[in-house]
Amino acid sequence: MAGYVIVEVEITNRAGYGEFLEKVTSTVEAHGGKFVVRGGDIDVIEGNWTPMRLAVLEFESAVRAREWLGSPEYNELNDLRTSSSNINMVLVEGLLGP
Repeated sequence: MAGYVIVEVEITNRAGYGEFLEKVTSTVEAHGGKFVVRGGDIDVIEGNWTPMRLAVLEFESAVRAREWLGSPEYNELNDLRTSSSNINMVLVEGLLGP
């Protein structure tokens, strides 16, 4: 069952966040993940949620997503990420079967 990491991002330092994006992609790919959504063109269709930017990452399982989150290569980017953005992040499992 696929695991999806959903990230709400508020960018506080564009240059720093750009550097983070350049470096984080290879860490995601190294754990079998990929970005399926990465952008800021958001249309709120219901409710009061007003995210500035969203990203959705897909992994083959929640276990693989957690391995990525705990990996040394991702954690090396923590200072860069936290100094350039504020985030909310959740991990959800996909559906079984067709």
